[in-house]
Amino acid sequence: MSTLPKAKVVLIMDVSFVDDSMQVNLTDGREIRVPLEWFPKLRDAGPEARRNWRLIGKGIGIHWPDLDEDLSLEGLLK
Repeated sequence: MSTLPKAKVVLIMDVSFVDDSMQVNLTDGREIRVPLEWFPKLRDAGPEARRNWRLIGKGIGIHWPDLDEDLSLEGLLK
């Protein structure tokens, strides 16, 4: 009988903004960079509101309380 290795859970570690993009760093070392144009609330927000984020569910998503905006890692990877 063989056993399959457990799938490694990948979570969000950090979020930053570079030029007109959002960069999301993951626990497996990957970096996702997406255009802010995809997220009008983030695109139109000031730097302070963008920096005020927190992780949801230990890293399965991101929440910006000032903007009432939530993004999931699953959605970013699609």
